Amino acid sequence: MPGSASNRTLKPRARRSGPGADALAGVRDYLARPTHLVVGLMTGTSADAVDAALVRFEGLGLDATHTLVRYRQSPLEAALRREILEVASAATLPPERLMRLDAALGACYAAAVLELLADVGLEPATIDAIGCHGQTVRHVARDGSSRALTLQIGSAAVLAEDTGIPVVSDFRTRDTASGGEGAPLVPLADWWLCRSREESRALLNLGGMANLTFLPKGGALADLLAFDTGPGNAVIDALAALASDGEAQHDAGGARALRGRASSDLVRELLADPFFRQPPPRSTGRERFGEAWARDLWARGSALGLEPDDRLATAVELVAASVADAVERFLAPRGGVDAVYASGGGVHNAALMAALARRLSPARLASSEALGVPPDGKEALAFAFLAHQTLCGRPGNVPAATGAEHAVVLGHITPGRAR
Repeated sequence: MPGSASNRTLKPRARRSGPGADALAGVRDYLARPTHLVVGLMTGTSADAVDAALVRFEGLGLDATHTLVRYRQSPLEAALRREILEVASAATLPPERLMRLDAALGACYAAAVLELLADVGLEPATIDAIGCHGQTVRHVARDGSSRALTLQIGSAAVLAEDTGIPVVSDFRTRDTASGGEGAPLVPLADWWLCRSREESRALLNLGGMANLTFLPKGGALADLLAFDTGPGNAVIDALAALASDGEAQHDAGGARALRGRASSDLVRELLADPFFRQPPPRSTGRERFGEAWARDLWARGSALGLEPDDRLATAVELVAASVADAVERFLAPRGGVDAVYASGGGVHNAALMAALARRLSPARLASSEALGVPPDGKEALAFAFLAHQTLCGRPGNVPAATGAEHAVVLGHITPGRAR
């Protein structure tokens, strides 16, 4: 099946020379080469690390197969993460602050790429492209007839300059320009990687926000459904910080939530938010389910006499309940799912995975590792694939998922440094 891994041994490509070794090398001759090495970069809503995946593609478009050569996670420095979260939640800010963060993230992404390549002993000149999602600092869903608005930062120019590698970036804005939400964009990669003739699958990403892709058994790309289910790790992480007076960035392994006892009454109250009844296509972000929302949950729990661990347990149950409700509300009428495969940082939260397994039963819950897709590196792999699609001149969005009027080629291409 296209998308499956190849067993061939990776051989470093010789350094380019001659007429092709200019600023557009790796872009204009991309289609002429049988294999391509692409680095995918992702920093999610939780803003805790740069996920980097080095992927080799053989073939073009949806017919391509892949090998995940190496995955690496580079934690963000505490000061940089704090600045990302403050900028993302700010009602107003000086343009210079956003510009400085944009440049700093570009340099951070470049360092992550160079560290990844050092791990496998490859020079930047052997890499065809970088697919960089960037850091989302604002996402505004569609409102009536107005277009959705989305902003990802992390300077592609700095990234290209510091690595010398062509960069594909700013994937989401072409989808919003064509009437889509700009999210989710991973569904095309989900279908390419994980479709099945034997079972209907839901691919659940447990990032800062949670989203799922429904792949009905034997279905075509047009049969896919994908949307954000609501809050994910962002609310749990925020409560963990409140419970620890800022000392913890997350509830490691879900240990505190496992010790707590969830309030079913509060979960029901929180699920009354109209977002959870909104039909797909739909998307969300920290603007709705961010720090302020987490603080409100914290205050409601306090008013009910819940201990900090109980409030964390309640947040976990909320995430699990919102996912299960979405599956029942929107997927059951389409035949339901046989199995749910989870990825993202939430797979390491034992309390969340236990709550999901209980609420999603009889559907089977497993890590995406069962499909040969590393749960931490899945989205970085996906954006390597979306960069490959762009450089092949192929669409990267799925209108059924984003609500766009039509499929479009995504992103901007920033040439690498002339050598």
